[in-house]
Amino acid sequence: MNSFELAKQAARLLDEKKAENISVIKIDAISSLADYFVIATGRGSTHVRSLSDELEEKLKERDIAPARIEGYRSDSWILLDYTEVVVHVFTQEARDFYDLDRLWADGAKVCWQDEAEEQ
Repeated sequence: MNSFELAKQAARLLDEKKAENISVIKIDAISSLADYFVIATGRGSTHVRSLSDELEEKLKERDIAPARIEGYRSDSWILLDYTEVVVHVFTQEARDFYDLDRLWADGAKVCWQDEAEEQ
């Protein structure tokens, strides 16, 4: 699975668990950190943990494990680093505060929903 497919798959899995305001941003042209950021919002800290747990579990079933996970004990932001794809799961308050969508606005927004609905 290439990084584009992984980013879309992560977005789809988060969507299935009712994540809100999911964004996929292509950042490879502006950063060496990763190829894509996937940013999603949970309804609260329990939902944020549930989203990250489900994503990690479903991708591990496909033999895709994160290189690291940050913030799991946090109530507001969990980061799952899949090397080429970094997934950020926030509470709404944390997402508003850190505003990664604005910080990475020079990246290209990727539409993942159309293909998800076709399959």
